[in-house]
This record gives sequence, C-alpha cells and structure tokens, in this order.
Amino acid sequence: MKQPRRIVIRTAVVAAVVATSVAAQTTGALPSLDFVLAMLAAVPPPPDDPLLDASGNAVLDPTGKPMSDPNENFHVVKPIRFDPAGTDLVQSTWLSGTGCPHQAAVAFFPSTSPNGTFSDPACATTADPKDRHNQGLLLAKTGPTANNAAAIAELKKVRGITLTELGYDIRKAGDTSASPLGSHCGGGAPRFNVQMADGTVAFVGCNSALPIMQTPGTGWLRLRWTTNLPPGVVSRILIVFDEGQDALGGPDQFGAAFLDNVDVNGMLVGQGPVDPD
Repeated sequence: MKQPRRIVIRTAVVAAVVATSVAAQTTGALPSLDFVLAMLAAVPPPPDDPLLDASGNAVLDPTGKPMSDPNENFHVVKPIRFDPAGTDLVQSTWLSGTGCPHQAAVAFFPSTSPNGTFSDPACATTADPKDRHNQGLLLAKTGPTANNAAAIAELKKVRGITLTELGYDIRKAGDTSASPLGSHCGGGAPRFNVQMADGTVAFVGCNSALPIMQTPGTGWLRLRWTTNLPPGVVSRILIVFDEGQDALGGPDQFGAAFLDNVDVNGMLVGQGPVDPD
C-alpha cells in the first residue's frame, strides 16, 4: 500500500463542528488522526463517470484515458466496509423497505392491493425521486468501538464543490437528535468526514454540531446543517459509522443506524448499491 500523504486536521473547524454537546448520546471523542489516515488510504475515491459522445462511447483525453463528465454532479452514495482485519463486525448497505417512506403505497387491511399512500412527515416534502423501493442505508458496527473497523458510505462526485448544506434523514423517534430512541445518533457517528482540497479534514457528527433543521416524523428525523461547514473546496466526503455496542457507543449502545436522503447542497440521494465494495 502506498504511503498516504499527511493530512492536517484544521483544529478551528473541528472544534466548531465536532464539539460534543452535553446532550450527546456518546462521549463523542474525536477519531484519532492515525485512524482517519488509515481509512482514507485504504478506501480509494470512486472514479468519475466518463464523458460520452453521441454514440455512447467514452470520450478519451490525449493520453487515452476517459475524460470526466463535467456535467456529472452528486448522485451516488456508495456503501463500503473498512475492515482490514476481516472481523466481519461492520456492515454498510442499501436495503429496500427500510427508508423514509415518501408517498409509499400501502394496503390497509384487509386489502391485498394498494389502496392508499403514506409519507413520514420527516420526508413528506422532498425525497430522492429515483428511489423506487424505499431504500435505506444501513450502517452497523457490532461489538467494541475500539475495533479497527467502520461502516462507510462514500459520496460520489463532490470533488471541487463548496459546501452550503449537508444532511440526511435518520430512522429515529423523538423530536431531536438527542433522543435515545431509534438509530444511534452520537457525537461522532454517523458523521460526515469532509476532506478538503488543501488536505485538511473536518467532521460533522449526528449529535455534535447543532443542525439548523430538525424535522421530526412518525419514525424519522430530518437533519440539515448549513452553518459551521468547512470553507473552501471539497476533495472527498464520507459518512462514517465507527461507534459500537460498548460504553463508548453512548447510553443506547445500539451500534447501528438507518439513513436516507443524503443531502449535499440540496441534492438528495436515497438509494444505491446493495453490496459494499
């Protein structure tokens, strides 16, 4: 494995974005720099989609490599397992029937065919229109937090943007992210790892940085952040879940979360591949 270049954490941004609130479900300690470096080095960024010509063939640059499509924007959240020791104690995957229902067909008993629709209030206004099977993103870490493993989801095609909004819907009961009911929502997980073009890394934790929007629903909570986001040009964004079922995983010690409608600058992704790779 090639040696990763050194990444300097911008402490001012980290302090503003990741400082753990008193109400947090976890002690919310920052991940170690060594862990962040190892994870970024082991998980290569996903390739851009190629620019296609009128015949549907990839356009090549003078060196013969496919050219990146300049019109491609954020559209994929790719599940990944970071588990270098092969412990099989983490999972990241999109699963049908587990997402925030938006105009979902329902069959009220005793009907055996759809005769109505249901939308959770948290995602009633907007959702990913490409989600045809009510998918949700499962992130799980079984066992101890100290295990060198994490459930990850990489946000594709965010390089070069400036952040104005981040967020997701989380399967959780209660009016705020501090609620102990439902998915784990700690100071450090699930969190956005934002790597900037200058090599700095900032974090936005589920229950650390105060969201500007918390929309509660029947069993979901919509969280959005527009302040305290790192300034500058983005290189990569990952969602990381690395808090397990021990005391470091907060009082719930649940070690799992379902997410949906991952939001980057108002663009939502609520579906994706099942198999992490």
